[in-house]
Amino acid sequence: MRTYFENKNVDFTCKHCGRIVPAQTAESGVVNRNHCPTCLHSRHVDLFTPGDWLCACKAIMVPVGLTLKRCRDKYAAECQGELMLIHRCMNCGALSINRIAADDDTSQILNVFKVGSKWNTQLEIIYQQMRIIPLDKSDIHLVETQLYGRTSCCR
Repeated sequence: MRTYFENKNVDFTCKHCGRIVPAQTAESGVVNRNHCPTCLHSRHVDLFTPGDWLCACKAIMVPVGLTLKRCRDKYAAECQGELMLIHRCMNCGALSINRIAADDDTSQILNVFKVGSKWNTQLEIIYQQMRIIPLDKSDIHLVETQLYGRTSCCR
């Protein structure tokens, strides 16, 4: 029996802002491009694994916060993995964590962080259920260091 691989990692038009988004790994730095680098919105297409396109929802996913990728070294005293976007589906409310791409707008990421650090009780319950630890305003130094390689002198 033959199986055929369909490459779904192709350029697409953002359903939120209308920008044409290039999906080439060389440009974005990620294998499965899933969000717009300008507005950071995504689309609910993946069900089990990144790039599987098995979800029937297909609604817009809004960036609602930032978190850090979980560290695999359980013996590390302090594990600061890479910065990740938290997206929430506008239709079904599902959450997903997505890698930040090399061409993402850093000022937009910082805006998501500032808004996301004011999360509500309902979202906090979902975070706990999914074992997501969102970054809050006390993590500004970490966010700026990961985004810019330094902290800003003026806030």
